[in-house]
Amino acid sequence: MVKSIVLFLFFPLLLCFAQQENQLPEAKPEEVGMSSVRLGKIKPLMQKYVDEHKLPGMVTMVARHGKIVHYEKYGLMDADKPMRRDAIFRIASMTKSITSTAVLILYDEGLLRLDDPVAKYIPEFQNLKVFSSIDKNGIHLVKLKRPITIRNLLTHTSGLASGADNTPVDSMYRAANLSAGTLKEMIQKLAAIPLLYQPGTIWHYSRSTDVLGYLVEAVSGNPFDVFLKEKLFLPLKMKDTGFYVPMENFNRVGAVYTRNPSGGMDIAMKPEISNVSIPVKFLSGNGGLVSTAADYMIFSQMLLNKGEYNGVRILKSKTVELMTSNQLSHVTMPDDDFFGPLLDGMGFGLGVAVVRETHQSKFTGSIGSYWWAGTANTYFYVDPRKDFIAIFMTQFVPSNYYPITKEFRELVYRSIVQ
Repeated sequence: MVKSIVLFLFFPLLLCFAQQENQLPEAKPEEVGMSSVRLGKIKPLMQKYVDEHKLPGMVTMVARHGKIVHYEKYGLMDADKPMRRDAIFRIASMTKSITSTAVLILYDEGLLRLDDPVAKYIPEFQNLKVFSSIDKNGIHLVKLKRPITIRNLLTHTSGLASGADNTPVDSMYRAANLSAGTLKEMIQKLAAIPLLYQPGTIWHYSRSTDVLGYLVEAVSGNPFDVFLKEKLFLPLKMKDTGFYVPMENFNRVGAVYTRNPSGGMDIAMKPEISNVSIPVKFLSGNGGLVSTAADYMIFSQMLLNKGEYNGVRILKSKTVELMTSNQLSHVTMPDDDFFGPLLDGMGFGLGVAVVRETHQSKFTGSIGSYWWAGTANTYFYVDPRKDFIAIFMTQFVPSNYYPITKEFRELVYRSIVQ
């Protein structure tokens, strides 16, 4: 009888430990060379944004030496839903680092080379031309000086456009409605539209990582979502990351907010109308995933561990070093009003921005750190020198309207005491 009671009491604990076994262990900040008092300054900063009705709510997470030292929630997910630590966020462009990792898995398996022409695997790209000019006689094109390579796609130097800018090529992207069908249908549409630049000459934010999603399908023979699940999400136990949210988890999804003219916030996208609860047709490698702070922490720790997490190897160590090192020594970086300041002092690796210098740009961080962010103000930052990861998740557009991720990162650095 006593044995039965003990088992009855102990079994739920076993289940709890089993559910948490893949999460990073927790530690007191002082155990990993950080200050509890200084880390504690993150909470009032976040709460201030909530109290001033600038942001609806957020989740912040910090790990050092492989241990979680800060994991907090603030504010609301939606008008009547308090924020949860396990809230599911639309991570938008933070999808790109995951897509790039999928391509590098194929690279490690010997199924492609980074300097291979993309047309070797996507024949539709064999006859691409480059936009030159437009006049009363129409659009003028020139030949490629060199083919687009896989490395160009990974570094946003492919010559592809985004569809968001004010150029004739971007107008063609919008008219083609590139995201309306499947990845293969997108490729067929892109093949009929000229490149905006010669490949390898300019860093330009584009649909490159969507093309990488199709490349994964073409090389592996599997749908992109299946490949990610089998090669990344299941091995790493990233159970809340995917292209849609199962209905049983839908209560963990919040709304996306935006600023209104009176200074408050309006809902820009409600969960029930944002297609996160149904499987999608267009599996965007650029920005289609949803995830949690905890799942993305696992992914980030795998990168910080040089490709391995919890006994599971995803990438070779040298491949992670390649991914997270600057690839753009002879490429023009952006100088526009958005990406110019954002990438000041940065280079770019294979799917991540890489800190190249910190003095002239006045960037608080270590050279060699890498990061990226999503359009609804999700953000991850990895510093291999200081051995820490910072994750910030909210749902507010436009991106970088407030300097909150900068302030968050700076507070984390100030918390490191040894």
